[in-house]
Amino acid sequence: MKVDVKDEYRDAYSDWQDQLQQLHRVLLDGERPDRPDKLKGLLNREVRAKQRYDEARRKLLGIPSDEEEPALAD
Repeated sequence: MKVDVKDEYRDAYSDWQDQLQQLHRVLLDGERPDRPDKLKGLLNREVRAKQRYDEARRKLLGIPSDEEEPALAD
């Protein structure tokens, strides 16, 4: 089953915003994690979600990813 590029983008954006909201509750709103490693986990999840969003955005816009070699014109 092929995932639609637009749906992939929407899902990635939504996931990133969810992770960002959780991180903002800690960094901006003063919510305290019960353990220090929870902050590291929040940061890591936000970074991965942002990377997934960035990749989905590039795909939607037709921009090659960082890992892809640009096609050379003949």
